[in-house]
Amino acid sequence: MVEAIRDAHIVAMERDEKVVVFGQDVGYFGGVFRCTHGLQQRFGKHRCFDSPINESAIVGAAIGMGAYGLRPCVEIQFADYVYPAYDQIVSEAARLRHRSAGDFTAPITIRMPTGGGIFGGQTHSQSPEAIFTHVAGLKTVIPSNPYDAKGLLIASIEDDDPVIFLEPKRLYNGPFDGHHERPIVPWSAHPLGEVPDGHYTVALGTARIHRAGNDLTVLTYGTLVHVAQAAAEETGIDAEIIDLRSLVPLDLATIVESVRKTGRCIVAHEATLTSGFGAELSALVQEHALWSLEAPVVRVTGWDTPYPHAHEWNYFPGPARLGAAMRATLDAR
Repeated sequence: MVEAIRDAHIVAMERDEKVVVFGQDVGYFGGVFRCTHGLQQRFGKHRCFDSPINESAIVGAAIGMGAYGLRPCVEIQFADYVYPAYDQIVSEAARLRHRSAGDFTAPITIRMPTGGGIFGGQTHSQSPEAIFTHVAGLKTVIPSNPYDAKGLLIASIEDDDPVIFLEPKRLYNGPFDGHHERPIVPWSAHPLGEVPDGHYTVALGTARIHRAGNDLTVLTYGTLVHVAQAAAEETGIDAEIIDLRSLVPLDLATIVESVRKTGRCIVAHEATLTSGFGAELSALVQEHALWSLEAPVVRVTGWDTPYPHAHEWNYFPGPARLGAAMRATLDAR
């Protein structure tokens, strides 16, 4: 996935000289996870450069650049550090098109590693997607595999509105299924690790049926897509797993069609339970597919605590917890 994200940068920068990349350590060093490695050498310091350790300034500068016609793609080193920039994102980037009556836009992409699974503790493991989906004017994207990561990132950079692009850091090097005790499986051994050369896009607002099934529907994104697949295989439950890919805009039609087929729904994400995006998904399912439901919608999420370091795997919603929810949902009447 690291290579796919890097390739997306290269494709976008070669196609459009207005695309610039900057953030903490993204230039000379190539990013803490190496997603921008080699861009400065290839495109020069005027198009890929390092910024001060100031998230508010990074996003604020990107908004100004976007208003003047550039297409900045900036990196926040960890999603946990985006909060100083939240005012710029909400009050400026998200509102610019509206407040200027369409005279100005903020065609910026804000990339950031998200989620846990690497023993990053409470300040390097957060999943803050819900605080962005609440804001009108922002788009929020979370890929689960290299193919989608490249196509979604190119689509985000080419979009005329601000896009929050969250990259599950545990997926950078392989399709993690929640079994931390097992050896890492590389993307080279996974079908979705095959990434085409050159330009292609994955349209924002389109979900993907990761696994077709008839027993129940699992709505999820990011790392939990692979956890859900592991849970389905281990329980023998014929679950249909929907990889949302894009939270805003949301592919509601695919969600409703699946729930109407299966009659049961589980929502899974790594973020905390209360006011997580799963609550929105649950409400939408009940609004649009209530008469098809044979059991209540169930949420499987992280706990309402800071992400613990020593007890990371008790917090992480792994295949055992998700599998138990699947069994309970099938048994519910």
